[in-house]
Amino acid sequence: MTPQDLKEKIGSGLLSFPVTHFDAALDFDKPAYQEHISWLSQYDAAALFAAGGTGEMFSLSPSEIAEVVGAAKEVAGDMPIISGCGYGTRMAVDIAQSVEAKGADGILLLPHYLIGATQDGLYAHIKAVCDATDMGVIIYNRANSVANAETVARLADACPNLVGFKDGTGDINLVRKVVAYCGDRLAYVGGMPTHEMFAEAYDAMGVTTYSSAVFNFVPELALEFYAAMRAKDKPTMDRILKDFFYPFLDIRDRAPGYAVSIVKGGLTAVGRNAGPVRPPLTDLTGEEIERLGEICKGFK
Repeated sequence: MTPQDLKEKIGSGLLSFPVTHFDAALDFDKPAYQEHISWLSQYDAAALFAAGGTGEMFSLSPSEIAEVVGAAKEVAGDMPIISGCGYGTRMAVDIAQSVEAKGADGILLLPHYLIGATQDGLYAHIKAVCDATDMGVIIYNRANSVANAETVARLADACPNLVGFKDGTGDINLVRKVVAYCGDRLAYVGGMPTHEMFAEAYDAMGVTTYSSAVFNFVPELALEFYAAMRAKDKPTMDRILKDFFYPFLDIRDRAPGYAVSIVKGGLTAVGRNAGPVRPPLTDLTGEEIERLGEICKGFK
């Protein structure tokens, strides 16, 4: 898949980031993960982010990231697989090249490790990763790695394979400025935790797609909400928000890290166990999973 192909694909529909399956010893459970990727690939998503944030990239070693991406590619069929990538510049370059060798269709560049950075530093970091691969690259703006509109525009000019901008900051002014500066040069992706809560506002700015965590365990619901958002069908969006997402958020917001843990909890609740999360995350309690199962009733 060329970078331009990837740009067009990610802008064409809903995206999602599968969880990474672990066994009781917290080792990668490849058979269970591949069954999950095969199941998700049957649905009409535009692409899947393997070893992304919800896939616990931060808990995977660099070699495990490549292993997870390779496992996804083996069973995904025509579904594009975009790999998580991140950490310091040298490590990010190594990850990008290793997942490219595994057949990844692109990379999502998550924040670098720990420290803050100037705009010149971010530019050098992101450009080094883009220069190290022929794949399409998507910047993920969030946490300590927030490129401003001028930096994103400079990178778009300098890096032909930079094809996407994903926002997890919630900074409407920044996102609007990036869209204004870069126009149709990039594809724009919403990346707020449980982005369905923000989808209408982002859509109005030209960010017409997003990555859905709940696609992992209620894919038909996720696609129904996305279709309603694109059609500006407010009654359908309001119904799903009221019946599913607001109760879902009541559980998600109970503990730090639950934005990831609740997705694995959702899979358990619908009978598709993905195993535990790795520390420092913690799993939902039995009561929380039971409550989540009640919320999921009537949704697929």
